[in-house]
Amino acid sequence: MKKLSIFLTCLTLIFSFMTDASAQNNKKLDLENTLYIELKSGRVVIELLPQVAPKHVERIKTLARQKFYDGIVFHRVIDGFMAQTGDPTGTGMGGSKLPDLKAEFSDEPHIRGAVSMARAMNPNSGNSQFFIVTKDSRFLDKQYTVWGRVVSGMEFVDQIKKGSGANGMVKDPDKMLSVRVAADVK
Repeated sequence: MKKLSIFLTCLTLIFSFMTDASAQNNKKLDLENTLYIELKSGRVVIELLPQVAPKHVERIKTLARQKFYDGIVFHRVIDGFMAQTGDPTGTGMGGSKLPDLKAEFSDEPHIRGAVSMARAMNPNSGNSQFFIVTKDSRFLDKQYTVWGRVVSGMEFVDQIKKGSGANGMVKDPDKMLSVRVAADVK
């Protein structure tokens, strides 16, 4: 009888843990602060972080709603580091017609799945280019503005065509088919 009681207690604890983990995994995303990036291999879902970088999140949503990112390539992809996109010229030198943004550095870490604004040497030069971190890169912390994190689809980010050489520039690069704020997707 005592063994049965211990067994039932353990079973209850395991079930309780599984239910809590499942609830965490199924937490509802705020659709107004969720971004869908469609790649040829599948959908990448990004949770936007307006509490961390409100101006950057607003910029990304504005550009997504203008369909600015549709068809833009991943011009710089360094294996084991990151995939960069958001430049309409595909050279790494372009941006949107909107003014550059003041940096919103935070304690958000540049770990796998972090989405951060690319910039020039000036910390206040973020505009439309961004990168998705594919391997923990904490040396970037507090130097680039993290505005989101991938919550599903990293396996598709991993499949983006890699660049060559030290600069990671890609020949015949993969592109974002579409970028949408989830609240706008019917």
